[in-house]
Amino acid sequence: MNPQIAAMIDGIIGREGAYVDHPSDPGGATIWGMTERVARANGYTDDMRVMPQAVARDIYYREYIVKPGFLSIAEIDPAVAEEVIDSGVNAGQKRAALWFQQALNVLNRRGVDFGDITEDGIIGRGSIAAFQALRRKRGDSGARRLMLKALNGLQFMHYYGLAKGGTKFEDFMPGWIDGRIGVLG
Repeated sequence: MNPQIAAMIDGIIGREGAYVDHPSDPGGATIWGMTERVARANGYTDDMRVMPQAVARDIYYREYIVKPGFLSIAEIDPAVAEEVIDSGVNAGQKRAALWFQQALNVLNRRGVDFGDITEDGIIGRGSIAAFQALRRKRGDSGARRLMLKALNGLQFMHYYGLAKGGTKFEDFMPGWIDGRIGVLG
């Protein structure tokens, strides 16, 4: 694993923190942001309270970076990749991939700059080609700035949808806004 990816994972672990079992979290007990379900599906059998960070790092790399295709984003723009990866940890990899695709589709000026891509939550050649086209059109820093703002907006709307109406997710809204929206990049 390259040092930049390792630093992204360490950032996730730092933001997520140690063991938590909040009664309003449907994901149940987590450590380093990893749910017990994900840990068990990846072969971890010990008590969740003592999961080593090294185990979490390995699972994050395989399941949250390589498997959903986010490594290909990191090879192009690590800052955008970090936002997508972090969103995938907190809101699900497929949802984070979908936000990446949705952002690209609304930033292409109705197909003038590059064609729409399928919004299927799978990062493949089409998604990467569209991201590269956005970078050619807007420049590296311009594309990064637009993507980060769009991704954060989509992420906020997701959290808002979960929390509105006084649901149990409202317990997490201050932390999500303070610790997730506009923090990276």
